[in-house]
This record gives sequence, structure tokens and C-alpha cells, in this order.
Amino acid sequence: MHRRRLFSLALGAGALAALPQSALALSAEPERAKITVYRSPTCGCCIAWVEHLQREGFDVEVIDIEQTQLYALKARLGLTAALASCHTAILGDYFIEGHVPAGDIARLLDERPAAAGLTVPGMPIGSPGMEMGDEKEAFDTLLVLEDGSTEIFERHPGTEA
Repeated sequence: MHRRRLFSLALGAGALAALPQSALALSAEPERAKITVYRSPTCGCCIAWVEHLQREGFDVEVIDIEQTQLYALKARLGLTAALASCHTAILGDYFIEGHVPAGDIARLLDERPAAAGLTVPGMPIGSPGMEMGDEKEAFDTLLVLEDGSTEIFERHPGTEA
């Protein structure tokens, strides 16, 4: 019985080795395959943020919902007005609120901290989806912990005026 199992494992390992590296990379991060974004149908910057994520390799599903439903979703996730932005996304067990850069989301998935999600409160100029030429406000991506408290996850410098 043990020999048969070892033989099966060896065959499986051989099949994995035969796959191209790109296929192995895709299977190594299945959570990055799908992020669901909930937004108001009248918000254009949300689509610009979605396009940013798609350029960075995320598979994004967009669901348009009424503003009252969006507020209810934010409340259910524990997002206060101080942490909120215009759109809310779900990625596995995490929420992603607002114009969070794709690199920060990738880091979240790599590190897997015990947290509820990430947020970029408000709509800072120059954040992904909020580009306005060369102008860029400094902003922080916040890690929202399970108890609702926050800590700085990543700092993003602005341009000097």
C-alpha cells in the first residue's frame, strides 16, 4: 500500500516538473485570481482602479450596487466612515477599501497578516484610479486589524508643491 502511494506521489511530482514555470506561478497564488469589486454604477474612478488591478495581473469582477447597499456592505465589514472610500472589494478573507495600490494587495497576500483588510481612506489624488497628471498627494495604506484598529501598512509619498 505504501509503495503504491509513493509511486503516485512520484508521478505527480514528475507531472509538476514538466509544467512550464508560468503555470506553476499561476497555481501558487490562486487567491490573486479573483477580486470582487462592489461599486456605485456612477463612479468612474472605481473603473480606473479596476483597470490598474487588471494591468497588474488581477482577475477582477465588478458588481454595480446601489449606494445604500454599498454602505450596508461597508458597515457589515466594520468599515467606519473614517476608513471608507468609494468602492469596496473582497479578496478571499480580506476586504480592500478604496484606491489601494496593487503592490500593497500583493504584499498582503504574500504576508497574510491576521487582519480584516486594507484601506486607503478617502480618494487621494495620485492614488491608483485617481491620477491627475503629475500631481500626487501623500497617502498611507492602512491595515485594518480584526478589532477595527489600524496600523500603517505602506506609506506612499506625494509630489512636492
